[in-house]
Amino acid sequence: MFRRLFALLVFLSTVGVFVFGSTISLLLFGRCDAVAWAASHRVPTPPAATLGRHSVRVLETRRIVPSDGLPPAVDVKRSNNNLDVTRFGGRTYLAFRSADSHFAGDSTVIHVVSSDDERAWRPEARFALGRDLREPRWLPLDGRLFLYVSMLGSSSYAFEPERVDMTELTTPGHATVTPAHADSAPSGNFGPLEPIGLPGRVAWRTRVIDGRGYMTAYAGGEHLYSLFRKPMAVELYATADGRHWLPADPAHPVVSRGGGSETDFALVPDGSLFGVIRNEEGDETGWGSKLCHATSAALGAWTCTNDPRKFDSPNVFMHDGEVYFFARRNLANDGRYDLGVGSGLARMLRNQLAYITEAKRCALWRYDQATGKVGFVLDLPSRGDTCFASVVPGDAPDRIVVYDYSSDIEGPELPWTAAQRRPTYIYRHVLQLAPR
Repeated sequence: MFRRLFALLVFLSTVGVFVFGSTISLLLFGRCDAVAWAASHRVPTPPAATLGRHSVRVLETRRIVPSDGLPPAVDVKRSNNNLDVTRFGGRTYLAFRSADSHFAGDSTVIHVVSSDDERAWRPEARFALGRDLREPRWLPLDGRLFLYVSMLGSSSYAFEPERVDMTELTTPGHATVTPAHADSAPSGNFGPLEPIGLPGRVAWRTRVIDGRGYMTAYAGGEHLYSLFRKPMAVELYATADGRHWLPADPAHPVVSRGGGSETDFALVPDGSLFGVIRNEEGDETGWGSKLCHATSAALGAWTCTNDPRKFDSPNVFMHDGEVYFFARRNLANDGRYDLGVGSGLARMLRNQLAYITEAKRCALWRYDQATGKVGFVLDLPSRGDTCFASVVPGDAPDRIVVYDYSSDIEGPELPWTAAQRRPTYIYRHVLQLAPR
């Protein structure tokens, strides 16, 4: 009975994909109860850990959004997901998206809060513009703190990137309570959101390396969930002042062209670059992800190989000479996104359908610099709709603090598409990466 019901839901959802055309969110299945899925699925044992020089364990997990530590001015909605965290001026700054749904709408708010102990938070800013706002990204550069936000449309049936906006901390050290009904910028201790001249882009990661600001962004995201597939472009930008962005390597402004979107990178000890690109749309290299490299002399000239796993929302970081990253993990099909069946549009749809109807985790991965392979390390306490991790240093050299979002970690196991229509929360984890 349950298996037949599940098969019917998948069929109806597949029909919905072709009807709506511009989305593969499987809205019909997402709004249905997950009983049929749970009755026919068993969560597999995680793969064996592939450790390098460190043993890794989770020391602590607690919920930040919602929690008693947030002030009443921070009006938390059902879906709390896209986030970023940084340290600046002796405080921890957290920016996060809060909305009625994981998907685009006109109720989206970007909240900015700060804390000196990561327990009690004060409001810093609130941005609500009657459309979707995503991917808040911090950049502490030359004694200033910048926040970047990607602006999209308001339709839950489409992915509509418009531009990247920026705001800057104007009054550090002062608490300003922004009323919950305030729906325009400027807001609180930050200035108004201003375009930075990247139309049609989605900013993915920002970071500072050797005093220079970097940003990965992608163009063509409006084609990501369309039946009419067109190549997307991943770009690497740099800035000296936080406001003006130019290609980091003018000779190679586009680091990858094809099916790639969400991208992050790190510079390894020899100065070369390692990057991870989510390759959901697929291209001549395959589907899943791209593992990329570039030399220190040409940071924009990336050469990439395919990995059939899809590392959604990658966050790459260095720890004690090792390269790690957080990204979403698929619990089914040995973690693979690409099932290797068919070609073109049919293959993309098959991969999408199989992926979104399975359970997920937010996982830590390790890049082996000697072999060029990526291995699983551990899962954070997470389930359902999860990941979008952000990392800051811990209180000891062998510790890091990780913020991510997830469905209730004590709640039922859910397939991803069902969890996207249910509440999600922001969690804080402390991990120890101790020498072995």
